Amino acid sequence: MELNNNTILITGGTSGLGLEFATQLMALGNTVIITGRDQAKLDETKLKLPQIHTFKSDVSDPEAIMNLYNQVVNRFPELNILVNNAGEMRKLDLHDKSLDLNNITHEIEINLSGPVRMVQQFLPHLQTKNNAAIMNVTSGIAFVPFPLAPIYGATKSGLQSYTRSLRVQLKKDGIKVFELVAPGAKTPLNDKFLDDVDPKMLMEPGKLVTAAIKGMKKDKYQIFPGIASLLALLSRLAPSFIFNQMSKIAEKSLDRNNGIAVSI
Repeated sequence: MELNNNTILITGGTSGLGLEFATQLMALGNTVIITGRDQAKLDETKLKLPQIHTFKSDVSDPEAIMNLYNQVVNRFPELNILVNNAGEMRKLDLHDKSLDLNNITHEIEINLSGPVRMVQQFLPHLQTKNNAAIMNVTSGIAFVPFPLAPIYGATKSGLQSYTRSLRVQLKKDGIKVFELVAPGAKTPLNDKFLDDVDPKMLMEPGKLVTAAIKGMKKDKYQIFPGIASLLALLSRLAPSFIFNQMSKIAEKSLDRNNGIAVSI
């Protein structure tokens, strides 16, 4: 697909992959809009990228999504690409009694319900545009559970399943549906896991997003940068082996905390 002269909305655009997407897509001559929950971070991003457009919004809040839609479509009627990037990954011990019923589903509201609601809200508008596309950011963990982040992995598996179904349903509408299967990256999302994984295994955000954009240009609907393709392959060829490796990481991390719940 053409990735210049578009109007693109990116959720979670103040840091990590979202900020890198915004930077690279602006450099290609696109109008870029980002969302975030923290106004200070939005203002800081605006100073770095003066031509970017910012909206304070929370993808876990349906009312905020409806308000965002009204504001964005009124100001940017040419919007034709949606990038669902906002996400949260927590290290959780499910024995932790402080994880009440609202807390435990926090990542579901952001990582799974958020993209589903964003698509449903913006879909009627995207259906009126040529060169329309949706990009959902999932994870290599969608293919193999990571017991140290049990809810995050479940949300990414769910989002992957939803994205595949969405692609089928929107085929006749001419809306391209992409999935970025992101490997671990050197972003704030993974900062809390630096004691658990080898930093050398984390991909540079710039290289990751460059690969994603290259894949979109070539109409690759499922994009596997870095070791994400290896995780997908091993999940099919040696599922027990790769899951055992992920389990060892989780067990070692939880043991370091002497059985005390970790909720970050």
